[in-house]
Amino acid sequence: MNKIEKMKELIKEIEKHNYNYYVLDNPTISDVEYDKLYYALVDLEKETGVILPYSPTQRVGDAVLEGFEKHRHEVNLYSLNKVRDFEDLEKWVNDMEKETGGTDFAVEYKFDGLNLVLEYNDGVFVRATTRGNGSIGEDVTMQVKTIKSVPLRIGFQKRLIVQGEGMMTNKSFAEYNKTATEKLKNPRNGVAGAIRNLDIRETAKRNLDFFCYSILLCEDKEFSTQQQMHEFLKENGFQTGDYFKICKNVQEIIHCINEIDVVKSKLDVMIDGMVIKINSVKPREKIGFTAKFPKWAMAYKFEAQEATTILKSVTWQVGRSGRVTPIAELEPVELAGATIKRATLNNIEDIKRKDVYENSRVFVRRSNEVIPEIMGLAEKLESSKEIEVPSNCPSCGTTLLQKGPLLYCPNHLGCKEQVVDRLSHFCSREAFNIEGLSEKTAVALYDNLGVRKLSDIFKLKEEDLLKLEKFKEKKAKNIINSIENSKKVDLYRFLFALGISEVGVKTAKDLAKNFESLDNIMSATKEDILKVEDIGDVIAENIFNFFRDGDNISEIENLFKCGVEIKTIDKQEKNENIAGKTFVLTGTLSRPRHEIEELIEKYGGKTSSSVSKNTDYVLAGENAGSKLDKAKEISVKIIDEKTFNEMLNV
Repeated sequence: MNKIEKMKELIKEIEKHNYNYYVLDNPTISDVEYDKLYYALVDLEKETGVILPYSPTQRVGDAVLEGFEKHRHEVNLYSLNKVRDFEDLEKWVNDMEKETGGTDFAVEYKFDGLNLVLEYNDGVFVRATTRGNGSIGEDVTMQVKTIKSVPLRIGFQKRLIVQGEGMMTNKSFAEYNKTATEKLKNPRNGVAGAIRNLDIRETAKRNLDFFCYSILLCEDKEFSTQQQMHEFLKENGFQTGDYFKICKNVQEIIHCINEIDVVKSKLDVMIDGMVIKINSVKPREKIGFTAKFPKWAMAYKFEAQEATTILKSVTWQVGRSGRVTPIAELEPVELAGATIKRATLNNIEDIKRKDVYENSRVFVRRSNEVIPEIMGLAEKLESSKEIEVPSNCPSCGTTLLQKGPLLYCPNHLGCKEQVVDRLSHFCSREAFNIEGLSEKTAVALYDNLGVRKLSDIFKLKEEDLLKLEKFKEKKAKNIINSIENSKKVDLYRFLFALGISEVGVKTAKDLAKNFESLDNIMSATKEDILKVEDIGDVIAENIFNFFRDGDNISEIENLFKCGVEIKTIDKQEKNENIAGKTFVLTGTLSRPRHEIEELIEKYGGKTSSSVSKNTDYVLAGENAGSKLDKAKEISVKIIDEKTFNEMLNV
């Protein structure tokens, strides 16, 4: 196939996806996959020097829906050009500085919603229009009137036309899906469907927002900078988002981008990048526009957080609590810097709500280091079939119990998968830290020595372990010594080791810090537990119920009979250098990382796994990698071990 034919094929593919997205409100690929197609076409056009007259690179927006009154925009609308990396961004910044002889840049969110144009006459809202094809859009005035963040009156009393983004916040999206018969795929899909709905009652149900970022026309008023426009919009009651920065050079722009990149998943609105504009208005006139883009503005798109792939099958996994969870087995897909092969589906209600099938194309999302999650159905295929919900445990065959949307295996001591998981968790580094007692060893203990309970570990003898395959005297002796050394344990480690549902290390530490003894925790009411910061209703219920279960209490007593002893908690020592500070550890350090983390916590500090604007110090050892780079980019203070030890006064 020659390059011109390849271009025609790409155009056909892009047009199909444009129709699915803009007309049917039913996208079947992710943004990153669409961008790959689009940029492949852009690259071919550059190589051949040929641009077909119907190429999607030559138009703004897409088809206008039938059923809405059409309205011609008073001011033509443009899209934004995009860069793919910091190298291309720097080239653009350098070009703009040459064109202007030096300039400031305004940096804002790139909202991921539905583009809208609002018109005001004499201070009163008169019309809202979708972008449409850039010249003609759809009149959606009545729909936009349901958006509470759109001001119906403003202080400016002359003709005003502004541009912004209709958005559905993550909070509104979650609230809507709680009661919706047909669940929304994502907030972007939710706002597009709401604005294009002829039933404005449905639009109102979605509790939309509007974020304004551009002034297209302002009668008898001129602005000299983007910053002045931003302030004018705020003064007239428009919501503009909580981020607007003026940068002097590309280094400051990159700093802003990295600053938001690390926190974007925690925002209540979906953004897919940052927009950079020349701050001064006058040079824009000279720099001008292409047929599609303003040359004086650029969008930097973040690494993809969402993609589509084929859900091949579902594996039902038994956890240490007996809960049976569906895990989606996927065709491998690259996402946020990792190859994704598996993703969680949470429970049987989640499968129904997301309307997914085996052999169907699904949306997969990954935010930072969070476990990938199936977001919903992208496309049902001819070979798609219903996901079968098991009635028996996939590990031991016991009839499963259903509690709400959750499945459980009640065979607490006879289900190999959950017993092995429970034993491995109990012996893990953050729990009792029994060296040499891996998952593989736990399987051998279950199969050959009849180990079923946590307390059985402390009854093991060296001669028992010598019966296991590949166990020699030295290995057996080391494990027995490790078991003996683990008996004196911190309260938080003991709590974590018990495997209470959804109680991780942080929650265990918070419980230990607040209640100071196991007796206090065991006798605490649910209301007492809820007073602990960051513990919600579900986790409080899990903790309360765990200590009301007779089998759990009996096993705790057995552990103490076997010689387990909880260390007395030392009152936290004060250290003004550490208290209240957040540390991130990276690279190879002279002592185990967990020891340093415990020291930081002992003196009132906190540790985090990722660098953000809330990080106070990055403690960097040898061969530090991306975390060190991120700290430099966003100007977080970097210290070495010598400095850290001086802070500890040791």
